[in-house]
Amino acid sequence: MKKYAAILTAICLAFGVSACSSGNTSSSETTSSAASSSAATSSSSESASSAEETSERTTFTVGFDAEYPPYGYMDDNGEYTGFDLELAQAVCDMEGWELVKTPINWDSKDMELNSGSIDCIWNGFTMNGREDDYTWSMPYVDNSQVIVVSEDSGINTLEDLAGKTVGVQAASAALTLLQDEEGQKALADTFGALQEFADYNSAFVELQAGSVDAVAMDIGVANYQLKTRGEGFKILDEHLNSEQYAIGFKKGNEELRDIVNEDLVELTNNGTVAELAEKYDISDLVSLEAE
Repeated sequence: MKKYAAILTAICLAFGVSACSSGNTSSSETTSSAASSSAATSSSSESASSAEETSERTTFTVGFDAEYPPYGYMDDNGEYTGFDLELAQAVCDMEGWELVKTPINWDSKDMELNSGSIDCIWNGFTMNGREDDYTWSMPYVDNSQVIVVSEDSGINTLEDLAGKTVGVQAASAALTLLQDEEGQKALADTFGALQEFADYNSAFVELQAGSVDAVAMDIGVANYQLKTRGEGFKILDEHLNSEQYAIGFKKGNEELRDIVNEDLVELTNNGTVAELAEKYDISDLVSLEAE
């Protein structure tokens, strides 16, 4: 009797284990299927959310260098203005957005953009050499990097900079150019020193004081500085390079970029760009042309 009971118990145990195993497999497949469905739903939701965010946008936050006239700066009334900021305002007027002007530390521009604190970097922002780092708008200004010196410095050519102290803005296109082997590093290696400044106003103060012998900078900013500071400075005839300005959006944000590009075309065709370029004395630098 005990023998038959033992056999019966063994059969029941075997049956139970088999049934349990079958149940686990079914549960695992169900969980996997649910996870796949959830992932697909999540991906779809993110795409829909991105489109919805752009369509329901009410503000447009522009990150800019507040010490970069004529593109972005504080005027005598304590208001942020400039060619780029007024052009951004014109885009916002077309879209019904509120423009949020956000001055940023130029060294921290990437962190501000990637964190979502700003929607774009729009302030004399050189795209050359950074093509793969951002989603760019169409270029709108042709720029050059130039050297500014005091008129009585005795410096007339790039070769005359040998052994001199040259100032440049930190994290700027001019600094990148002077550090790039394929750019103007060979020239920079002849300098006595390459000194970085937080902004070009500070660099000009040091140039005027004689603490630096020259400043490398964008031609539009150089023209503005010479115009507002009066006599005593000059731009060397030899330029360091030629480049273009564009608006930098976070990598992959093509939807917002496309909206702004369409508006730039319209603002060019209706004369707004030309009007602002004349106001800020950069008509010879703007590359956008009416159709």
